[in-house]
Amino acid sequence: MNLQDEPRFRTCVTITVPFHDVDAMGVVWHGNYFRYLEVAREQLLKQFDYGYRQMQASGYVWPIVDTRLKYISSVIFEQKIDVHAWVEEVENRLRIGYRIVDSETGKRTTTGYTLQVAVDRQTQEMCFASPQILLDKMGVSL
Repeated sequence: MNLQDEPRFRTCVTITVPFHDVDAMGVVWHGNYFRYLEVAREQLLKQFDYGYRQMQASGYVWPIVDTRLKYISSVIFEQKIDVHAWVEEVENRLRIGYRIVDSETGKRTTTGYTLQVAVDRQTQEMCFASPQILLDKMGVSL
């Protein structure tokens, strides 16, 4: 099921870039963006009561198997950014889209997505369809 047109689940977190996230030039090191996405992703998953603890309790882990980021403009030390996240796809995998913007100007700095798949905790086998528990939590019927 493709949810890109009108995502029902979306969130936004505001982060002030800390000193330890920047390089010697005061620019956020590219790898730290993934931590910002993680903060937004955790908040998003909690909206439908399927955060990481609930995932594990349901018998599944959800590793990220693919990710993409497009860096449009630099983010710097002490800049306030808004990290937007929304669910784009749930049928066979969990695809979450992201957009990072400057909090003051609304200027887009980064876009991207992550793909997660369900893996049965007992068998360690990847599921080729999202488990019913996720669909139920989101109120999605296929």
